[in-house]
Amino acid sequence: MKQLPKDIEVEIEFLRKEHGGREKPAFSGYRPQFFYNGNDWDAVHEYIGTETAAPGERVKAYIAFLSPQEHEGKVYPSMPFLVREGNRAVGFGTVLKIIDLSKSAARVRENT
Repeated sequence: MKQLPKDIEVEIEFLRKEHGGREKPAFSGYRPQFFYNGNDWDAVHEYIGTETAAPGERVKAYIAFLSPQEHEGKVYPSMPFLVREGNRAVGFGTVLKIIDLSKSAARVRENT
């Protein structure tokens, strides 16, 4: 897998199937929506210490936003969010820390 930026570090709990979650595990490289403030944003997950996250499991992950410039100054430690596939929430989480979000945002601005 291509090395992705580590914009933020989060903790995610995936819902079990009977609670509306996924049927199968998610793998590093999974690209659901990161939902907060009423908006869905594409983001790539890289799980820390494991390659998979099973339904019902709690994991830490690095998140790489596809549009990092849109999140600078809006995402903050302790912020809650949902993990969504379309309109369906498959997990929820909390931002633990901001890592390279400003660098990622600057890189996008330089290339536009």
